[in-house]
Amino acid sequence: RSAAFSQRRGEREALLAEIEGDVRETARQTGLSRLPDVVRTAIASVPRHCFVRPSDDAHAYENRALPIDHGQTISQPYIVAVMTALCGAGPGKRILEIGTGCGYQAAVLAETGAVVYSIEVVPPLARSAAQTLEALGYGSPDVVLREGDGRQGWPEVAPFDAILVAAAAERMPSALGEQLAVGGTLVFPMGPANPRRPFPSGQTLCAVDKQSDGSFRTRKLIPVAFVPLVAPGRIS
Repeated sequence: RSAAFSQRRGEREALLAEIEGDVRETARQTGLSRLPDVVRTAIASVPRHCFVRPSDDAHAYENRALPIDHGQTISQPYIVAVMTALCGAGPGKRILEIGTGCGYQAAVLAETGAVVYSIEVVPPLARSAAQTLEALGYGSPDVVLREGDGRQGWPEVAPFDAILVAAAAERMPSALGEQLAVGGTLVFPMGPANPRRPFPSGQTLCAVDKQSDGSFRTRKLIPVAFVPLVAPGRIS
């Protein structure tokens, strides 16, 4: 998808090795002893340098979060890989993503063969992500993007096989639970979400499984730090 991507093969291989090491170290907490092949291939295939600020290009394949515009971040690749795996992303899966940001997570999900519906609350980020995804070949129908309040989900195209929330909330938004298919998993960071603090502490990545009777089983996994899940107009 770019000549520079091919030239950065060594960086990508080193990143994958680091991610896989982190997955092994956290296997007891996450239940993931290794990355599914489809997730590993997706992480290896998406040119992360196309989603970061030009000033951060040298750090694009480091295993850490980086700032993007409007006080948001591009998530740590290890976290992206784990969330993608927990979602069960793969061919034919219909996945709702809350918090498009720069579009990197959506691209990884799409690379697994999933159909991605992604919502971004910050209009300039939504427009920029749409342009980047389209330029890289991840446009509609693989990734369908819109601006809006992610807490309300996307009811007209529900239910979803999985829902991935890339912003922290103190509890699972009820609308998202309703839009999750039975047998599906919702992955989100649960914990304090103070908009005055970009990286609030005390958050835990959770996987919420919808049971056959419509109830939910929550698994608390690993500590994380995400920006808050906010309503439209709360971010400038």
